[in-house]
Amino acid sequence: MKASLPLTDLPVDSRWIDLQYRLGQRAGHYESYFLRANHPDKPQALWIRYTLFQAAGHPESAIGELWAIWSDADRQEVIALQQDIPLEQCDLAPRRLRLGEAFLQPQQARGMLQQGTEQLGWNLQFGDGQVPLLCLPAALYHSPLPKAKLMVAQPNARFTGELSIKGETRRIERWQGSVNHNWGRKHTDAYAWGQVAGFDNAPESFFEIATARLQLGSLWTPPLTLAVLRHQGQEYRFNQLHRLVQAKGDYRFFEWRFELRNSHYQLQGQISAPRETFAGLPYKNPPGGIKTCLNSKLAQCELQLTRRSATPVRLTTLHRAAFEILTDASDHGIAVLGGMP
Repeated sequence: MKASLPLTDLPVDSRWIDLQYRLGQRAGHYESYFLRANHPDKPQALWIRYTLFQAAGHPESAIGELWAIWSDADRQEVIALQQDIPLEQCDLAPRRLRLGEAFLQPQQARGMLQQGTEQLGWNLQFGDGQVPLLCLPAALYHSPLPKAKLMVAQPNARFTGELSIKGETRRIERWQGSVNHNWGRKHTDAYAWGQVAGFDNAPESFFEIATARLQLGSLWTPPLTLAVLRHQGQEYRFNQLHRLVQAKGDYRFFEWRFELRNSHYQLQGQISAPRETFAGLPYKNPPGGIKTCLNSKLAQCELQLTRRSATPVRLTTLHRAAFEILTDASDHGIAVLGGMP
């Protein structure tokens, strides 16, 4: 099973797609490019997110949002910062997004956030990633449903450059991670999302998974789970629509177990992270309200890929997995940025 190519209308060579947002549109919209990377050996990670947001029916509400998280488990340190930026201070040019003084383009990102004594700055170059990975079945990227789309523009990208953490400069040398693009008219009602860019025992393998529940009026769907694994030159897709309900995905604060099948393979595993590695982030929802994102980039992941009559493949990482939960709950015990409940 060779890795499948992305949609024909995505610019594979540039590994980038331009903004889906259009100035003056009335439809609600959120759109994010986010970067994440882990230290090759230490439990350290960075996450940077460039976002556009517009409330439904209010074109004048459009703003830019700049986010950054630094995590260092050895120091028990999680620094999370965010800033809203008026749209008139943003530049939405093709292939280059500028939010205030921060910018993002296909091979470079630069910016800085500061609040009180907390400060994070970055000047990064990135590249060498794999071809884009589509998490959803390809046809859904041209469909009104789901209302939230996600893709990995550069799986297993390498990052080089400098970070400034509370005024201390740290050199980044070929940290491994990804460049991602999400957009939609509404956040998924509740989800767990995970990603591994390089396992400890398989540095070139890449994994993405999501378990989502959708609210339809007063009713909720059962958990819908999909995943894609790239390993040793093959791509294993567990995202066929007729199998989403059959797949098992059970998550809670702060662990997740899953089991998926396709016509040839079974994939099972778990992702977990200590409470102290999470940051709590308030995500505005275009139809209204605020969701809470519990965000760790230092999670553990264990996978087992099985085919009948073949030796199982086991993949593990101690602290290189991303793990996010989007929720309306407030009993998670994590302080949310900005003091939101």
